[in-house]
Amino acid sequence: MISSMSKSVKDCIFLAFLTLLTTLLVWLPHILALPNFWGLSFSEGFSTIYRNFDGLEYIIIAKTFYNPDLIASLHQSLPANYFASHFPGYAFLITVFSPILGYLKSMLFVSVLSTILACWAFYFLVKNFKLSTHPLFLSFIFLILPARWLIVHSVGSSEPTFILFIISAVYFFMKFEQSGKFINIFLAGLFGLFAQITRPPGILLFLALSLFIAWKIIKQRSFMSTVRKVAPYLSLLLIPLGLLSIFTWYSISYQDFFAYFKSGDNIHLTLPPFQVFNKNQFWVGDIWLEDIIYIFILGFLGGVLLIKQKLYPLAFFVLTYLAAASLIAHRDISRYILPISPFVLIAFEKVLTSREFKIILPIILLAIYLYAQNFILQNVAPIPNLEIFN
Repeated sequence: MISSMSKSVKDCIFLAFLTLLTTLLVWLPHILALPNFWGLSFSEGFSTIYRNFDGLEYIIIAKTFYNPDLIASLHQSLPANYFASHFPGYAFLITVFSPILGYLKSMLFVSVLSTILACWAFYFLVKNFKLSTHPLFLSFIFLILPARWLIVHSVGSSEPTFILFIISAVYFFMKFEQSGKFINIFLAGLFGLFAQITRPPGILLFLALSLFIAWKIIKQRSFMSTVRKVAPYLSLLLIPLGLLSIFTWYSISYQDFFAYFKSGDNIHLTLPPFQVFNKNQFWVGDIWLEDIIYIFILGFLGGVLLIKQKLYPLAFFVLTYLAAASLIAHRDISRYILPISPFVLIAFEKVLTSREFKIILPIILLAIYLYAQNFILQNVAPIPNLEIFN
């Protein structure tokens, strides 16, 4: 027991080191302001990291918490109602650390800290539920795949914090399924609440777990005994209560309970499904979209494999999230479905921990790194002066 705990502690220290190392490697050419590295120019320096979307927008929320007058006083071009599409969880954490680090450094600190904690949560999910015989190596893969994930956890973004809370909620939900202890389902609801106040798709966690519970009820076919068993699951209602609290906040700050739905072109849900393959959609504008087909193939296949492996809560979350993602009309679909990626990695863990994959990994690492740098260099907000964000 002590030996196992000691190994887990060592693994967590190593994973924290790997997270910091991968982040430093992404930042390094920006820190050095290299004029030419592999044909890419980093001459604008580290400000490129600071100015990557959407971190600065969360700093504005951290400074104003949706007060339209305060937003207007910052002399930036976006209307106040635009920020209603960005939930406050990540911004709140930026505020917590800003007295020590300042807003810009706090923004990056929260992203890196959340990534370390998310990596630990993933490690314990895999290890404690015996989802792989190589939890440490799979956790390393979690840091770099999908490639879009490496980008968002190296800049200011809410995804690392959101994914930390999603993995934690799923972990404690599965602990409850295993042990029946109320504290676990309460913690699942609590982390689900944190996920909800961090990003709007948090409600999909509630929907997915509710569908799983309904599926269990239908399978058991014993209504009265099921009612007694369902009672602890009411802790999951913390998730929609989180959404309600944010909309109530908007009703005070914006004088509009439904301000989220009036925040401009930030909501990309469309009917019929797969409008991402319509070039005329505002956030698509492209015909080179074959990669999105492969993303959906791997996602849905991962969900089916999780069912085959009897990891039903994970499968329900992956498939529910993908069903919603099929309604997203945005070229950057790979970012929107990042929350399912930890569970898809688990679905494919036999391939990802195989000798063959380890052989090709060095080649893929270089490709991922260059993809990340090319993306970061272009994904920059047109803000020449960062002074208002300090």
